Amino acid sequence: MSEKVLMKGNEALAEAAIRAGCHHFFGYPITPQTELAAYMSKRLPKIGGTYLQAESEIAAINMVQGAGAAGIRAMTSSSSPGISLKAEGISYMAGADVPGLIINVQRGGPGLGGIQPSQADYWQATRAMGHGDFHILVFAPSTVQEMVDLVSDAFDLAETYRMPAMILADGMLGQMMEPVVFKEKEEKKEIDKSWALTGHQNKRPHNVVNSLYLQANQLEAKVKERFQRYEKIKAEEARYQTYMTEDAEYIVVAYGATARVVQAAVKEARAEGIKAGCFRPVTLWPFPAAALKELAGQAKAFLDVEMSMGQMVDDVKLAIDCSRPVHFYGRTGGVIPEPGEILEEIKKMAGGVK
Repeated sequence: MSEKVLMKGNEALAEAAIRAGCHHFFGYPITPQTELAAYMSKRLPKIGGTYLQAESEIAAINMVQGAGAAGIRAMTSSSSPGISLKAEGISYMAGADVPGLIINVQRGGPGLGGIQPSQADYWQATRAMGHGDFHILVFAPSTVQEMVDLVSDAFDLAETYRMPAMILADGMLGQMMEPVVFKEKEEKKEIDKSWALTGHQNKRPHNVVNSLYLQANQLEAKVKERFQRYEKIKAEEARYQTYMTEDAEYIVVAYGATARVVQAAVKEARAEGIKAGCFRPVTLWPFPAAALKELAGQAKAFLDVEMSMGQMVDDVKLAIDCSRPVHFYGRTGGVIPEPGEILEEIKKMAGGVK
């Protein structure tokens, strides 16, 4: 059995990626994720891997696309404004059906903003990661351990469905230190990569990895085929966790590190006689809409809590078909909400302690 190791979130992410078979990293430094790249720069040369600090975020994501097209597990990491620069390359990866992993350790914005934790990149990750019709897989861990556990899954699903995946963390998770356990080395999952550019040696037809389709009908067919794949992902890969929702009348929806604060507030609400619970999406795309809709059958109201001005709240409303009131409470600019603040919002929602 593996022992627990105390690690900073950014470094734990890097180590988990290496253990998941990612020996090729291309990135560019930006706070608060720089430790991830620094860890890769020390570890990868020792194991025969490739660490390359690109000249820009744009160059880094294009290197990930090149490695991914060759069937190699590759990743990049950055923080909010750096991810914006990668958006074009991520769209190209999606258009060419190239897998790869992108880490976003979010900071406050817009613009350069600040270096404190934020969740204001939800829309970017789930709605506008680049131009065109496409989605990427988006995972939202709430602990350092979960970040570690999701890395391997993110790579596997990205390669299975041939699409980019993102781990959407934040500055708090990236910088905090927690004990983690790395899984024992497992037998690597066999994933079909017969499409990859590995050299044909005149033994098979040429593989082509391309996102350019000049004929409109041909491009439409490719996009529709991709969206059929997305429907399968929505049906089979949505993930979530619940906390005290069995008899909950007031359900707080939160993701990532914010969900930890929410759970403390829910516990306090229970102590005051309010039947509160927490619903935490683990995948932001696909959003676990069906599971949340099921809870609407018992809930009187929902409260969405985020470190933003309210980017997930529309997904909550859509998931429950607006069948119950959905309230919102958020802090932004790098301010982390406190349990007491959220408790007050739960009390308001519940109409006071009964």
